Amino acid sequence: MTVLVTAEVQGQTRQGYEGMFSALSDGLKQAPGFVLHAAHPIEGGWRIIEVWQSKAEADQFFAKQVAPHLPPGIHPKRSIQELHSLLRS
Repeated sequence: MTVLVTAEVQGQTRQGYEGMFSALSDGLKQAPGFVLHAAHPIEGGWRIIEVWQSKAEADQFFAKQVAPHLPPGIHPKRSIQELHSLLRS
């Protein structure tokens, strides 16, 4: 089932987010199950929003590609919600 993944990353800076995004974006676009990625600053950090075709695919990408590259002290608070619908253009 398609899922929405939201990560609140307290302590993350614009520079830190952009560095991670630059390093991961090509692999993210090619990752099995990836649908979309969006991000914006929040007070004290960043919010990342992604849509994946399944929770398993989202968790696998995070565990193998994201978690090993997180700077010390940066611990995203992830939440995953199954989606009822998704409309693409």
